[in-house]
Amino acid sequence: MKKNKVILVLFASVAPFWSTAASARDAGVTLTAADATAVAVANYPSDFAPASPVPLDGEAPAPAPAIEGVFPFTSAASAGLNSFSATATTTAGSAEGATMMVASAASSAMVQDGMGSGANGTSRQPSYTVTLNQDSFFGFYPAFNGLIPVNEKMDFSFYGIFWTKPAFGLGQGNTGDDLWTEFGVGVNFNLADGRLKIKPQIGITNGSLLSGGSIAGGNTAGARFLDGIVPSLTVNYSDDKIEAEYYGGYYAALRQRDGNAALDFLHTWLNVGYKVSSTVSFGPHYELLYNSRNTYPGGRANTTYEWLGGYVQIALAKGFFARFTGGTDLDDDNAGDFYKMSIGMSF
Repeated sequence: MKKNKVILVLFASVAPFWSTAASARDAGVTLTAADATAVAVANYPSDFAPASPVPLDGEAPAPAPAIEGVFPFTSAASAGLNSFSATATTTAGSAEGATMMVASAASSAMVQDGMGSGANGTSRQPSYTVTLNQDSFFGFYPAFNGLIPVNEKMDFSFYGIFWTKPAFGLGQGNTGDDLWTEFGVGVNFNLADGRLKIKPQIGITNGSLLSGGSIAGGNTAGARFLDGIVPSLTVNYSDDKIEAEYYGGYYAALRQRDGNAALDFLHTWLNVGYKVSSTVSFGPHYELLYNSRNTYPGGRANTTYEWLGGYVQIALAKGFFARFTGGTDLDDDNAGDFYKMSIGMSF
């Protein structure tokens, strides 16, 4: 059983990062379809902590702001999902993948600016982060995240994820007119002198992954505005030596809850890292994507993937960061490992 190897996996995935913090070995991933089911939830957003800005002479170093990274949902909410199939006899090639949130997914960074006033007279300025993400389940998914200060403790947040995997069009011969698209808003609370950030958000998805419409010839037919709704919570912590992130999001079909092509997904992850220096950090990473509801003929609720591994991150003072994550899939129904990479810049 793979779960009996958890301790070994943690050591094997994290130990190389300790000795060679700037490199990681890619691991190939092969995911299999499970009982004609379709899943996906977005890794949306995984928060990253960039290096602290260089202090001026006589000033104490400022604590590193946390940058939220994007965890993807591929067609159904971003991160490793099983292949989609419209009927119990359809094979994995008909509609693989789903979208992961990342929570996901999009990135955000708080930037301190003591030289002027930001929105509503606060000392903080609005920030905007763009990320490029790719993993073994969701494929390639760019994302963005913005924060606009409301007062010294709270920001208005907004985000978006461009799910680009054609399979998330659910086998409709997709040419771009039905690509899964996610957008949301929320608030970001800055606590513990900026070290702790708590961000509840609510998003919408558009396409046909969650609310698949009718099934015609083995495929779903018709894209939908307000395909699904995505409540989520992201919690980030960052100080001089430790960084941590929790993300939890639920992708729920909105348009046809009682139809024969509706899906819901739970996507969650947790990682904790040690800052070797102001530039390099690493630590263990756990992530789960669970297809909690499936009304497709012959479909059933099941685990899409369960990932356990480690990450290494490099962050620069000007807002650039790069993170690589890899490890094993603990779900016995899946073969192979997982990997993901994110790069981003905060303005």
